[in-house]
Amino acid sequence: MPPNVSAPIDLLKRFAPGTGLRDAVELVMNQGSGALVVLGAGPVVDDVCTGGFDLVDLPFTAQRLAELAKMDGGIVVDDALGTITRANVHFIPDPTIATSETGTRFRTAERLARQTGLPVLAVSEEGHLFAVVFSGDARFALQSVTNLLAEANQRLQSIERLRRQFNDAVLTLNRYEADDLVSMRDVVGVIQRAAVIRKLAHGLDTVSAELGDAASLISLQSSDLTGGVHAIAELVNIDYQKRKPRKETSVFTRLDPLGEDDLYAAEVVAEVLNLGPLDEHAKPRGVRAIARVPRLPDTVRGLMMRKFTSYEKLMGASADDLAEVEGVGKARARTILTYLHPVSGLGSIPTAND
Repeated sequence: MPPNVSAPIDLLKRFAPGTGLRDAVELVMNQGSGALVVLGAGPVVDDVCTGGFDLVDLPFTAQRLAELAKMDGGIVVDDALGTITRANVHFIPDPTIATSETGTRFRTAERLARQTGLPVLAVSEEGHLFAVVFSGDARFALQSVTNLLAEANQRLQSIERLRRQFNDAVLTLNRYEADDLVSMRDVVGVIQRAAVIRKLAHGLDTVSAELGDAASLISLQSSDLTGGVHAIAELVNIDYQKRKPRKETSVFTRLDPLGEDDLYAAEVVAEVLNLGPLDEHAKPRGVRAIARVPRLPDTVRGLMMRKFTSYEKLMGASADDLAEVEGVGKARARTILTYLHPVSGLGSIPTAND
């Protein structure tokens, strides 16, 4: 069977366990009748239908759809109105539309989805029990809750492992910055891990959408594990870019399109981000150091960067030097120093609440 192609999150949620559509799929599979269902209405659907019979104002229920699926033809559901509008239909999509499916029902479903732009559900006959939803070029096979939970737990474990590696990489970067020993390889190592965590978390969001209400705990765990990662990667990128990126530009704009193999290749990441040779000695601007200070207005952060211009000058500043910056003052200057020079290296990692 062809591989799944990424489907929109909202479509995955419509077939999550506990929804009417998912209940209908399970009933059809249990009775072994198979089904071909177009979710939509209007001329674009009428053009690919022939035969069958019209249903007037028949509310959609899982039981009704399962009963109608016992007939040989297809079914049309007006998803917007929540009604079943046609049954025992013969669908005639354009036969020249490319399809990678093998079975007749699934080939028809893929062509219908491509031609109409609407979601199409195909449930196999008895003996090959599986269901696939097509939508445009996207496709996904419905999985059991047990399989989805297993996949979610595996992804969570991977994210947890990478988060530990990410934290270690940030701590190493902090130490090297203090000793002026940073190479661009250290910088790229932090950003790489953040990008991989982001990609894994996105995949977990997809699984969570498929699980529906059963995914609340998984979503909470994912949020806890990924908190702050995005912000740290953005700050590291700004700190080490030879030219300060525009404020609205995200480091992930360039990294998200990369495959996992490219994300693990430090040379590729450095080239994509224009960070320079990996073994090049690197000096930070001090953006991350200032970001350690909570509840500091952006205008004050900007004035501090303009005054001190580099990490070295910022970290060497005294309370009196800091107090000279407009909006700081003596009391705030002493507070800023406690965050610029934390007792523990962990204090230098900003969190999602900072």
